[in-house]
Amino acid sequence: MKAMVQEVYGPADVLQLRDIDKPVVGDDDVLIRVRAAGVDPSVWHLMTGLPYPIRIMGFGLRTPKLRVRGWDVAGSVEAVGRNVTRFRPGDEVFGTCEGSFAEYACAHEDRLAAKPSGSTFEQAAAVPISAFTALHSLRDQGRIRRGQRVLVIGAGGGVGTYAVQLAKAVFETEVTGVCSTEKTEMVRSLGADHVIDYTRDDFAADGRRYDLILDTAGNRPLSHLRRALTPRGTLVLVGGEGGGRWLGGLHRALGALALSPFVGQNLRAPFVKEPKEDILQSLAEFLEAGSVTPVIDRTYPLSEAPDAIRHWELGHTRGKLVLTV
Repeated sequence: MKAMVQEVYGPADVLQLRDIDKPVVGDDDVLIRVRAAGVDPSVWHLMTGLPYPIRIMGFGLRTPKLRVRGWDVAGSVEAVGRNVTRFRPGDEVFGTCEGSFAEYACAHEDRLAAKPSGSTFEQAAAVPISAFTALHSLRDQGRIRRGQRVLVIGAGGGVGTYAVQLAKAVFETEVTGVCSTEKTEMVRSLGADHVIDYTRDDFAADGRRYDLILDTAGNRPLSHLRRALTPRGTLVLVGGEGGGRWLGGLHRALGALALSPFVGQNLRAPFVKEPKEDILQSLAEFLEAGSVTPVIDRTYPLSEAPDAIRHWELGHTRGKLVLTV
């Protein structure tokens, strides 16, 4: 099969389209004929091996243990292991797996759900990690409640576009989105009550205070973010920039966790794992009900995966990038 393979850590050029063996399905696995794969920050981190703690966590100190990139996946079931009961060949599914930048990939049964009816493979592949991160950050970490004032920083990005929609349509809050000039109309179309162009205005300087702030990217100091929070408000940090090769965006997360016990505000920096079947089913229901719609900036064929990652690195992506296979 064709797959996007890397033998060393480095920039997008390390990804090479090669012929490799098709995965062998295990007893608890599902073999997927991949139709689309999402591009998310984890792809970049595992491709570059940065920040360095990623390598220590088991992904390979000097070279990648996982040669094929990609986590988000959508496709059709090719074969199932003998212990698999929920799927059979021909079923259309979406979820997460190791190595989705390929024609075939294996996934654990509990990391998949039926593809949302009415959604394309490309739309389904744009959902799992980013939409789950938004849901987990708002509901489980932020304890979001109806009627609250919610601020989403990075509202035009992969996680942010889902966060705006979930906060407004599902949790019925007053949503303010922070984004760049070229994304303001899109964020407003997603349901945001207010949109702040960060190139022109400072969300912490207008006197408004928010019950929940979700910061999906950037390197704003904690002190700046806390000024926009209510005295008992919650800040959830997802991702971040800066911090160098050793910490990356982790420096703000570590600072938030260290400070939180000593202030009235709740400062959180969750480590988001892969969504399981029950969460994927909930996300599928949101899509089928029209509460959430994936925002796809553009699609690339599998052979152009390096170009997709280079585009993501520019930081101007609206929603998600998706590879078609």
